[in-house]
Amino acid sequence: MSQCCLQGFQWDGVPNGKESTLANNKAYTTGSNLDVAILVIPDLFGWTFTNERLLSDHYASEVDATVFMPDFFGGEVIPPEIISDHARLAAFDLTGWHARNAKEVRWPELLSCVQALRSQYKRVGVLGYCYGGWSSFRLGSKSHSPPLVDCISAAHPTWLTKEEMDDVGVPVQILAPEVDPAFTSELKKYANEVIPTKGMPYDYQFFPEVEHGFATRGNPGDEKERRAMVRGKNVQVAWMREWLHG
Repeated sequence: MSQCCLQGFQWDGVPNGKESTLANNKAYTTGSNLDVAILVIPDLFGWTFTNERLLSDHYASEVDATVFMPDFFGGEVIPPEIISDHARLAAFDLTGWHARNAKEVRWPELLSCVQALRSQYKRVGVLGYCYGGWSSFRLGSKSHSPPLVDCISAAHPTWLTKEEMDDVGVPVQILAPEVDPAFTSELKKYANEVIPTKGMPYDYQFFPEVEHGFATRGNPGDEKERRAMVRGKNVQVAWMREWLHG
């Protein structure tokens, strides 16, 4: 991860869900479908970030699902105000954050939350942003038998490896901005060469002229970014509807 994972804009709006728990993790929950659930794995700003709570509300309503966005960062919350404070942004200790939230540290929590959903709901999807990119692929691995989830969607994934792409075993969608130091041109190329050979549905959505973080921290006052944000939300809704209700 790099500073791009902390840049962007805060959105206006009041989320309409509630705070609850999933497995042993606090979670933002919205929606009321008793059969279909979506796990949202947030970017660095975590489960309290208004932008991603507002997105979760959209998914609950437009997909017709119960949506859970847990705290996967041990209660640590990055103040969203840092987005517009260049001095605080530059001073933030990303290296320390990485160590506290490494894959091996958080994987048991990710796994237990999905297992809890799988035990309660008939269909389960995963939407991952940034940090949620690698973890959505890991949850959609073909090594899980039976599958833990029915489909995944990853927007501007971070820490995603070629090996994790090799191992995916459920319908997979990627939202890829043109400018992304985390999901590089090399990784984009690899995804589009390898994933189509895996024998499952694959949807690659390319977003020209926008940067890493556009789906959760884009500028609604910029027409180019606003259109990308809306399109991103719409294609994820369509993907989830297809595999969770189709």
